Amino acid sequence: MTAVTDGLVRCAWAGQSADYAAYHDQEWGRELRGDTALFERLSLEAFQSGLSWITILRKRPAFRAAFAGFAIDAVAAFTADDEARLMADAGIVRNRAKIAAAINNARVAQQQPEGLSDLLWSFAPENRRPRPATLADVPATSPESVAMAKELKRRGFVFVGPTTGYALMQATGMVDDHVADCFRAQPRSEPARG
Repeated sequence: MTAVTDGLVRCAWAGQSADYAAYHDQEWGRELRGDTALFERLSLEAFQSGLSWITILRKRPAFRAAFAGFAIDAVAAFTADDEARLMADAGIVRNRAKIAAAINNARVAQQQPEGLSDLLWSFAPENRRPRPATLADVPATSPESVAMAKELKRRGFVFVGPTTGYALMQATGMVDDHVADCFRAQPRSEPARG
């Protein structure tokens, strides 16, 4: 990977390549809502498990094509033939358990009365924690991601552990883990005192 040298101060992981920098600068930590958008992120975070995010990021266009744009109803209707097609698609991560999980999760997402987006956002922390000073200060899980994983599993979702849940929260702006000196770090107002 070629490091980014444009002079902007970013979270350390984001300067490792142009792909990471673009994702960091344009997407990571920005509020994202909507059932399709959140299903895509939930699915991609599950596919990332055990792999580097750059692998998933670079394969994202192929994932979108292979998984019908992550439209929940379309993925929920996938058959054994679709699973075989996905297992033969070199453009995505060909892991049978993760492919089956995405299809299962689409079917479970269809059954959520509040919708997937509202369900996931219901676990967003009410109060912001202090901005991390360095990457070492960024947790891998949180009480909210543990609760999210537990509830999602109870409802029938799979490949949704606390670490995957926290990565989803970071990616979709439920939490803001841009480090203090990152150019994307937004100033945080102090809570009102009464």
